[in-house]
Amino acid sequence: MLLVIDVGNSNIVLGIYDGDSLVKDWRVSTDKSKTTDEYGILIHELFRLAGIDFSRITDIIISSVVPTLTCVLEKLSQQYFGFKPYVVGPGIKTGMSIHYDNPKEVGADRIVNAVAGYEKHHTALIIVDFGTATTFDYVNKRGEYCGGAIAPGLMISMEALFQKASKLPRVEITKPPAIVAKNTVNSMQAGIFYGYVGLVDGIVTRMKGEGKENPKVIATGGLAGLIAPESTTIEEVDEYLTLEGLRILYQRNRES
Repeated sequence: MLLVIDVGNSNIVLGIYDGDSLVKDWRVSTDKSKTTDEYGILIHELFRLAGIDFSRITDIIISSVVPTLTCVLEKLSQQYFGFKPYVVGPGIKTGMSIHYDNPKEVGADRIVNAVAGYEKHHTALIIVDFGTATTFDYVNKRGEYCGGAIAPGLMISMEALFQKASKLPRVEITKPPAIVAKNTVNSMQAGIFYGYVGLVDGIVTRMKGEGKENPKVIATGGLAGLIAPESTTIEEVDEYLTLEGLRILYQRNRES
């Protein structure tokens, strides 16, 4: 069985694959202060509750945008599972050309998403990933990563509004009853929610105009399901896109 780990700035998503089938997944908060042993205990407890034995894990692949936790999880793999993990980055075979000024600057999660999206759809794509930051990535019809855009995520936007405006409260990110809101909480929700829908559709529309390939638009990430129904450009939500990309990259590198 394969353990895939996607480390983001806000959440760590873990998945267990038996062959090509995802049998279990978890989402936990990212904590940069946790040690190797603390993450080992956490994963052990998740496995225990799911009835999965550590000994059934034969390989691990990690995608991380938090360098300190990359080291922690590499040590975890060696200490708790007894082998060195695959880590998405320089030296990993992706099977995808990366057209970026400095390919090493592209976040591992963006490449993983691009690989998974193209493997599934085999067409030009715009992938919108709703994480701590919201990323927009363009893959052309030839399966080449062409670059993209990065915007502040929904949570960052809401937190900034709370912290910088003294009289505004911290509110839940949700679709408000109406765009013309009647109270402060709903007004903030309307501005953030519909403003973000507009941001997504605006960037995607401009990308489509620049690329001229009529790419398929897919969304992933924790808040994709909230924004996608109101978007006029998002065509599909793929909750497990990043985990699938990790599985695909593992298979490509194991075979090579």
